[in-house]
Order: sequence, then structure tokens, then C-alpha cells
Amino acid sequence: MISPELPLVSDRVQSLFDTMTLEEKLAQLVGYWVDKGDEVVAPMAGEMANSTKYEDATEHGIGHLTRVYGTRPVDPVERANWLWSEQRRLKQETRLGIPAIVHEECLTGLAAWQAATFPTPLAWGASFDPELVERMGRLIGASMRELGIHQGLAPVLDVIRDPRWGRVDECIAEDPYVVGTIGSAYVRGLQESGVHATLKHFVGYSASQAGRNHAPVHAGMRELRDVLLPPFEMALRDGGVRSVMNSYAEIDGVPVAATPEYLTGILRDEWGFDGVVVSDYFAVAFLHTMHEVAADLGEAAELALAAGIDVELPTGDAFLEPLAARVRSGRLDEALIDRSVLRVLAQKEELGLFDETFDEPPASIDLDTQAHRDTARQLAEESLVLLTNDGVLPVAPRAEPLRIAVVGPNAESSEALMGCYSFVNHVLAHHPGVELGVSIPSVLESLKDEFPGAAITHVAGCAVEGDDASGIPDAVSAVQSADVAFVIVGDRAGLFGRGTVGEGNDVESLSLPGVQRELVEAVTATGKPVVMVVLSGRPYELGWAVGGPTAPDALLQAFFPGEEGGRAIAEVLSGRVAPSGHLPVSLPRSAGAQPFSYLHPKLGGTSEITSADSTPVLPFGHGLTYTTFERSELTVDAEAATGATFSARVRVRNTGERAGTDLVQLYAHDVYASVTRPVAQLVGYARVELAPGDEALVEFDVPTTRLSFTDRQFERIVEAGEIDLWVGPSCDERDTSASITLTGADHHVTPADERLVGVRVEILEADAVGAGIPVD
Repeated sequence: MISPELPLVSDRVQSLFDTMTLEEKLAQLVGYWVDKGDEVVAPMAGEMANSTKYEDATEHGIGHLTRVYGTRPVDPVERANWLWSEQRRLKQETRLGIPAIVHEECLTGLAAWQAATFPTPLAWGASFDPELVERMGRLIGASMRELGIHQGLAPVLDVIRDPRWGRVDECIAEDPYVVGTIGSAYVRGLQESGVHATLKHFVGYSASQAGRNHAPVHAGMRELRDVLLPPFEMALRDGGVRSVMNSYAEIDGVPVAATPEYLTGILRDEWGFDGVVVSDYFAVAFLHTMHEVAADLGEAAELALAAGIDVELPTGDAFLEPLAARVRSGRLDEALIDRSVLRVLAQKEELGLFDETFDEPPASIDLDTQAHRDTARQLAEESLVLLTNDGVLPVAPRAEPLRIAVVGPNAESSEALMGCYSFVNHVLAHHPGVELGVSIPSVLESLKDEFPGAAITHVAGCAVEGDDASGIPDAVSAVQSADVAFVIVGDRAGLFGRGTVGEGNDVESLSLPGVQRELVEAVTATGKPVVMVVLSGRPYELGWAVGGPTAPDALLQAFFPGEEGGRAIAEVLSGRVAPSGHLPVSLPRSAGAQPFSYLHPKLGGTSEITSADSTPVLPFGHGLTYTTFERSELTVDAEAATGATFSARVRVRNTGERAGTDLVQLYAHDVYASVTRPVAQLVGYARVELAPGDEALVEFDVPTTRLSFTDRQFERIVEAGEIDLWVGPSCDERDTSASITLTGADHHVTPADERLVGVRVEILEADAVGAGIPVD
């Protein structure tokens, strides 16, 4: 057998490693779930168990401590005291004295009791605001580091391929560039605070068959290279990420957890990643129990280790005794273990663990400061997508008392504002009676605060799930007596059948759950002004609510907007805040039209040669606000070399009477290419705030790598030819167009090539528009 090449490490790490026994090495490659109980917070967690008692498992040290704060509701200060004492014990009472890495979930904020909960990643995508997401990441990371946490299991960089998949609310967008730019921003923010981010789930997880969790993936290498892999490469090269987690999926019959071509060939050999790869929970054991490519846990461990997984999480069921037995029997080269041990020790050195004394745990801690809430509020506000509006919004204050009917099953629920991986829905659902730990005002509470002089009547009308429509007549009666109705419907996030969306909650239909559509149609039939608010973790089939006789007067989409989401929704409805979110995923026509992506070639959409219509109800990038914008005068360099950068400039003007934010979207289409190309591809984007009458000159510096693709030899190239470009309010609308010709030989993309689009914005105030005077 050929021994793997060992990583170069510091003298300190090498000296420590040289003294280690096999048992001490393996202990560094596993986690231990100290608090694991009967609660199901990971797939098959009820069937998997810690194989040994904690004291025995840590006799030789331990690599990771699993979810110390995030498994059950614990007082953070009391838990920190336990953790500090445990780290001291590992330093003082184990032979090598190596502390443990503590990891936690942090997808919507630190998943711990009393910690701030931010909007779900799908809302990050709707905001199109990487800078704000980076600020959020810094706040989350600071809270984690204060509690002695070193590694966060986020962000999720799976590109949305099918909204039937339950984990869509954990994803950012259906466009890989949006996923890559926003995901990289989160990585930078978290790691600037001293916490290692972990990219999930490498790779292909979201492209599962029929949108079913853990189902096989049938993706070709070109789809992997051009759609599914780019966000991970960006987060590695541009975000500097230090940890990666494998996908549960199999691709073309081979589980990713056992595929060195991905976990080593692409990730390390091609991209140069030198961090640590951790397994998704129980993924190593799944090679034996679920994928059935390994006859036992020892073979599963060897396959995973050889593929490039360094650490088994959350426990050591496969990497401890089964792996040790294979080494002792001579079936496994111990150098495979050595390679991973050196990577883990280098990570611990990088995190400063070897020098930590753990003398002073925090005496007090605030995990939900005003800075947390301000950022949560801003991100929630920026993520709300106004889909339709016939003029009913905003609902302005009146001299006489306004009569408001608030109906729908999500109006009074704080949990309805939270995603699947929020502590509230992920953990507290198993602990009824325990307080939320943070203030999460519901939409109803927030509306009462926003409209203090209004007479507000609340009737749920129905539940999120189930077929009980008996409460709908009372809701109709309340609406008939009101001046305006707000109908709050949508999802309830949970896991593995508990809820309507979230991990394991995949669906066959994209209709609103339960009888919620019946509720909306009944109240719209009253003829009263009706505003429908959808609180959800996936886009639903809402064609009936966008146009036609049953459509409400306005439709607002909120992708689980977090602890300040109720207030943000109320502020947008009142007009205190103008909506500025845009769809990060197409609004689907039907479940039968899935999977669908706006990044489809000509024959991937609707045409005269098929009777099936896949056209989405509303396209990627769509979003209204309380003003209007004119986009004009797109000018582009006439030509550019295939390996160069070109400039695209556009003028944007606020033509309405209110201030607002436009999302300037630059799209491209490769007219003729050697492989089929999408009919539209987002090239660059920019949020631009403008007062009434103001203009902006927006300039994009576009590296031609944004137009690259995988050729027939499976090499990434930029090809010569004509490129159409346009700016519009969505991928389907062209307000102003131009074209450019790329010239020269095929450019083979290298790591040194620029990947990011530069953006410059000059604001021209209304008084200076005619004179063309930019504002500093």
C-alpha cells in the first residue's frame, strides 16, 4: 500500500505528534456528545448512540466536544463554568494535555438558549447584502468565542435546485454567485471573531432526486463544476474557510463521504485547502448502515478516512475501536490516521488551544445585545420581498381609528418567525414549558405596537397543518368588520416530520400546507383590502395569490426573518420601512415543474415543443418597493480579451415619490457556445439607495471568468464569442441592453484569475441630475 503524504506542520505540533500512541491519535479524530439524550436533532440520532461513557471516551483526550450548549436549554454561564473545568481536566489529567475543540450549530445565530436568532439563510439571499451578513457573522462569532466555542457548523452553501427539499430554508439562493458571495461574507465575519466556519454540505446534497433528503444525486460533472461547486471554491479562496463538512449524498452511485475525487482531489489537490474536513453527523456510519458500501463500521471508517474525512462527528462509533482494529490487523496503513491527526493538531494550534489556561470562565454574558438585535432587525427588513401590491400598501395611519383584522395561523406564533436550525425550533420544541430565552415578538404583537391607535381583532382561522376549516367563518366575520386585513400564513419549521419545512420535511406538493389557501380565498372574497404575508422556509406555489379573482391586494414574502422579523413585517406594512428584498429563488408554478432553475438552457424552459409549462409565477430577482426605478443607458466595452476584465455601466433613477433601494441586477447570456448555456445568468448585483429624483451611475468591473464554463474536456474556460448583457428588475425583464464580443483564444481559468465583480456607485442628487454632479 502507498502511504499518503503527510502535511507540513510546526515543530510544536510535530513534537507532540511524535509522542502519541494509536489510541491518543484516534481520540483526536472523534467527537463526544456529552448531553445526547432522546431528542432527535440529527438524522437517525435516535438509532445512534455514544459507544462509551464520557470518562472512558476521554481517557486519551478528545478531538471535539459536540454541542455543549446546543443540545438542551442550559444556562450559558453555568455551562461555561462546566466547560472551562472540563478543558482544565483535559489539560491536567490526560497524558498529552490537549484541550478539545467545541463545535456548535450557528446557521441562524448561535443555536443556544438565550442567544440571538437571526433570519434564515434564505433571507440572507433575499437581502442581497453580503456586508450586512458579514456583520452578522462577526456578532455570532464573538458570542461563540466568549463561550469557549471554536468551530461553527455553518454556512450552508448548497445551491437550491428543488423547493420540495425540506432544507431549502437553510440555503441562500438558486444562483451560485449569490450563494458564494454571501456565504463567503458569513465565513469572513465568523472567522474574524476567532471561530472556524464549516462549509456545508460538500457537495451535491441539494440536487437530490425529487427533492428528498439523502436521496441519490444524478448530477453530471458539468453541473457540479458550473453550479454546485463554485460557492465552495469562493468561500475557500475568497473567504479563507478553515473547515468543510461532507454531504450525505451519493453522486452517481458513490457516497461523497467515500469519494476521494471530491474530498481530496478537488478540495485539496485542486483548490489547495489545508484545513480540516469533518463528517456530517453519523455520515461515516451511514456508509455501512444506509449506503451499504461498507460491510462494517471499520470498513466505513477506512473509506471515509481514505477519501479525506479527518474527524468523525458527533461521536467515535467508527473511528475508535473499529478503526483501531483495522490498524492492528494490518489492513489499514496508520499513515492515513497520521495525516488527519496532524491536520487536527494544526487546527488546535491555530485556534490557540495549546496556550489556553481556562482560568476564568465568563461571569456574565449577554448573547442578545442591542447590536445583535439591530443587525437582526436590519437584515429582516432588507429580506422582506414585496411580490405584489395594487396600492393597498403601505397602510398609512388615519385620523379615525383604523380597524385591522389579523388572521392566519402564523400571526400569534413566535416560532413561525424561526428557521429549522434556530434553537427555538431545533431544541426547545423538545422542552415544552421552557421559556424562549430571548424576546421574539410575534407579527400580531408587532402590529399592535406599530398601530397603537388601531382596533385590532385577531382570529387564527385555521392551523398551519391539518384539514380543520371550522375557524374560517369567524375569520371571515372579523375581516368583514375591518378596514383592512392582514393574513399571516406559511410554514412551521421542524425536523423529520415535526413541522412543514426543515431537515427531513420534504414535500410532494408545493401548495400551502393545510387549509391555508382556503382561508385566504375566503377572506379575499369579502371584498375588503387583504394583505397576505407568507412566513415560510421555501417558496410556495402562489400563482392563485399573484393574479386572478382569489388574489389578495398585496403579497409579502418573508423567509423566516428571525427574532426581529415580526417588527420588520409590521414596519413594512405601515410604510415606516420600504421593502427592498428580492427573490433569491424562483416562485414555482407547481411541484410538477420541479426541479427548475432560472439557470436553464433554452430547451430547459417552456417552448412550443412541449405542453408542460415550467415558467415560474415570479422570476428570480423579482421584488417591489414603494417607489419606482428607471434603469437606462447600459454601456459596455465593445470587446474584451477572454482573460480580461470589462466594464458595464448603467444609470438608475428613482422616479417615484419615496426613498427606496433598488437591486441593480446585471445579467448575461452567451449567444453561441460549445456547450449549452443558460438563457440568463446573474453576473453582478448592487443595492443602491436613492431619494426621490436621485440618480446613480453604477459601474461593474466584470472579470470574464464570470462567463466561464466547463468545456467538453471538463476544463474551465472563457470562450470567445458574443455576449448579451442587460439590466432589469429580474432575470426575465430587460430594461436596458448591450452586448460585448470576447476575443482571442480560449482562456483556461486559473486560481490567480479574479472571480469577483467590482462595483462602484456614484449618486447624483435630484438638484444636480441635470448638471451631472456626483455626490461625494
